[in-house]
Amino acid sequence: MIRYVIRRLLSTVVVMGVVAFAVFSLLYLTPGDPAAVIAGDIATDEDIRRIRESLGLDEPFLVRFGQWVWGLLHGDLGTSIFTNLPVAHLIGQRVEPTLSLTLCTLVVAIVVAVPLGVVAAAKAGRWIDRAVMAFSVLGFSVPVFVIAYGLILTMSVQFDLLPVQGYRNFGDGVWEWLRHLILPSISLGTVYVALIARMTRASMLDVLAQDYIRTAEAKGLAPNQVLIAHALKNAAIPVVTTIGVGVALLISGAIVTETVFALPGIGRLTVDAILRRDYPIIQGVILIFSAVYVLVNLAVDLSYVLFDPRVRY
Repeated sequence: MIRYVIRRLLSTVVVMGVVAFAVFSLLYLTPGDPAAVIAGDIATDEDIRRIRESLGLDEPFLVRFGQWVWGLLHGDLGTSIFTNLPVAHLIGQRVEPTLSLTLCTLVVAIVVAVPLGVVAAAKAGRWIDRAVMAFSVLGFSVPVFVIAYGLILTMSVQFDLLPVQGYRNFGDGVWEWLRHLILPSISLGTVYVALIARMTRASMLDVLAQDYIRTAEAKGLAPNQVLIAHALKNAAIPVVTTIGVGVALLISGAIVTETVFALPGIGRLTVDAILRRDYPIIQGVILIFSAVYVLVNLAVDLSYVLFDPRVRY
């Protein structure tokens, strides 16, 4: 397994290199000039030229890319064009809201979705199965921002139960921290719950049709013991894979959710950077998100050993 982990980590370096080149190339070719945005509407061509020179935007593509990669190798993600602050510092200030939102969504989604999928598979063809499938289709079809605005309208505007926007640090109190995360987590987690519940049901149905499940039932084992100890354990690998792949949904959905609920997280930072053409921030955020996604999928692959001893690396 150690060799496998080393190979995967080395391949991660290659993947991140490709991602870095692709991101830098796309942003280089994207229309829009940060110097013109900084200079303002009344700036002259000479003003824009001086700003471009001061920011190094007039350098050739390969020179700028080489300088950026050299900085990455030394732990430097660059400096924001607008705030003149290190990108790593700006991202570090926004980590807690995004991490809190992602973890809360992940925990809620798994706790809700897996039991829903198991119950739907155990009651296949009955009303509860149809209800879970209908929820899965609806939840996966409705955009995150529509769910978010619906929750704001009902839970915040009409009933005034939860705050509309904003964030409280964990140090300000657990309840205040949770109150500001409930609506965003539900909004972001609905799509995730639908995806995991659907996959759990499909995987469970496949396992429940196996001969060893019928043997366990014939031996007189309790239905719950058959479902949990035998069926769910053997159906776990596709479910865990879906959870890992679904991290991409969380990353993309977090950007929309943080914008709707005005959470000061990395997603909101990304949106502001895109609107201002702040290339260093965009590049740094994409690299970090890509690294997180790759590492999560590595952890998912390694977790297969826990669910199926036959898996070897």
